[in-house]
Amino acid sequence: MTDIAQTTDMADRPMKPAMWRGLQRKCPNCGEGYLFDGYLKVADQCPVCSETLSHHRADDGPAYLTILIVAHILGFGIHLVWSWFRPEPLVMATIFTVGSVALSLYLLPRLKGMIVGIQWAKRMHGFGQAQ
Repeated sequence: MTDIAQTTDMADRPMKPAMWRGLQRKCPNCGEGYLFDGYLKVADQCPVCSETLSHHRADDGPAYLTILIVAHILGFGIHLVWSWFRPEPLVMATIFTVGSVALSLYLLPRLKGMIVGIQWAKRMHGFGQAQ
């Protein structure tokens, strides 16, 4: 009977707000404290609500998602630019290289925050333990 009570207690964290807060690089619990200490280092705990965030295991997920999104956007962009404008190859390579680096640097911490938010909402990797 305690397993059933534990299961219902485990499902009370809404995932969409936690994902949105992670995309904004905010704490998935309160949405006010910063999730990161640096560019990609997740804070050990939220400075506002003191939620422990050190349990996260984002690993390679954010990098894979970043590659997936950037590659699709740039692949489509390269096709359109080459079909419509036919710029010099060196100009096109330079523009799309800078664009891919900039887009990757922009998306990587946001996607990592989203994955930490999902882990927090689903109580994965120690986020569900009583503190």
